[in-house]
Amino acid sequence: MMKRILITGGLGQIGSSLAPFLRNKYGRENVIVADVREPKDVEKVEPFVKLDVLDRNAIDKAIGQYDIDTIFHLAAILSAKGELNPQLAFRVNIIGYYNILEAGREHSLERIMFPSSIAAFGPETPKNNTPNDTILKPRTIYGISKVAGELLGLYYWEKYGLDVRGLRYPGIISWNSLPGGGTTDYAVDMFYYALRGEKYVCFLREDTVLPMMYMPDAIKAITMLAEANGSRLIHRTDFNIQAMSFAPKDLVEEIRKYIPDFEVEYRPDYRQKIADSWPKSLDDSAAKEEWGWRPDYDLSSMVKDMIKNLSKKLGVEVQ
Repeated sequence: MMKRILITGGLGQIGSSLAPFLRNKYGRENVIVADVREPKDVEKVEPFVKLDVLDRNAIDKAIGQYDIDTIFHLAAILSAKGELNPQLAFRVNIIGYYNILEAGREHSLERIMFPSSIAAFGPETPKNNTPNDTILKPRTIYGISKVAGELLGLYYWEKYGLDVRGLRYPGIISWNSLPGGGTTDYAVDMFYYALRGEKYVCFLREDTVLPMMYMPDAIKAITMLAEANGSRLIHRTDFNIQAMSFAPKDLVEEIRKYIPDFEVEYRPDYRQKIADSWPKSLDDSAAKEEWGWRPDYDLSSMVKDMIKNLSKKLGVEVQ
């Protein structure tokens, strides 16, 4: 049972939704948000600790100060940003994660949750219904760091008994916060441009199919895995999870049901090559069998909910 939780990268896209969810379940005072950035409004985020995952002493101090037993390690440099600064991505994503694992080992933490990604796959991976156990030869520093992370987590589990668990996230869509530099970010950007009545220039081809997931399902998945009975787990740090797959043109078509005059131009850039190396859909039967995974949202229900919530946030009326 998780009692005192630390969320690294807690101000990011996933963390800003995960923290309130966990606080509602485990109590506000038992979920500590950590990030290298200062929040705009500390009172809204507290308890908060400023934390750089490259600073091992700061990690140890936070664990001791807040009596942490579980870490959701979300701090990372994402795929597109990682290619612009691979040296920083290596340090944050690999050395930072190693620091978390070592702290977990030395402090005998109960659990560490590590989100991997479809970026762990590469051009040689089967594209359709990608198996859970398959070829992992990514061509981005982000993807390489995720493969290393999956293997490190498994190593610490088998060698030290540190309960590390992880799943491979598809692209994540959320109205609550902006994405942080990933290749699937177009899917969130489109909603903002559509609701503001602006033309959107998409950085992927219109027919680029990728696995995607709505944030409520992303939060549901990682908490389900964290709370799952460990004795039922055959896999550990590398669960595929699937919710929906679509191309930019599919999303545009769905958004136009609510905003008919939404304009989009396609101008692929360096992110297209990254997207082309990723799967189109995932086989998540292991997650279903081992811890009961089931998504709640498909493309149409996700778009409906995004339009409803984001229009309120932006103060825009949709007919």
